[in-house]
Amino acid sequence: MTGTPPVVLIAEDEAQLRRVLRRAVEQEGYAVLAAGSAETAYELLASERADAVLLDVHLPTMSGLALYLAIVNRWPALQGRIALMTGDAEADDVRAWVARNPCMVLRKPFNLQEIFDWLQTVLHTRHRGQVNG
Repeated sequence: MTGTPPVVLIAEDEAQLRRVLRRAVEQEGYAVLAAGSAETAYELLASERADAVLLDVHLPTMSGLALYLAIVNRWPALQGRIALMTGDAEADDVRAWVARNPCMVLRKPFNLQEIFDWLQTVLHTRHRGQVNG
């Protein structure tokens, strides 16, 4: 083990929720990259390593769903390591999208333990191969 913590990118446009998530995830021992927009999240991934992504569905200028597709297209190793966060999990467009692109959906409001459990599950495989940005 190298001693460097896994890196989690949090893409959430709501500043207060982004701060809460950042603090909570850091307290669990992860390093965090935080972005308030899809463009910033994509730029961070282009320049920094990320091992997992928490991605809000409703981001300004570009949906989290479109960003998800852009991420897995450029960084295929992140597929299976991206969780969508949404309060609209039952909306027709979100359900149809997830049916075509299976991934973890964390329903807002969520319990932070759900996020920690998901991170533990997807990052458990980190020792078998690190994801690089």
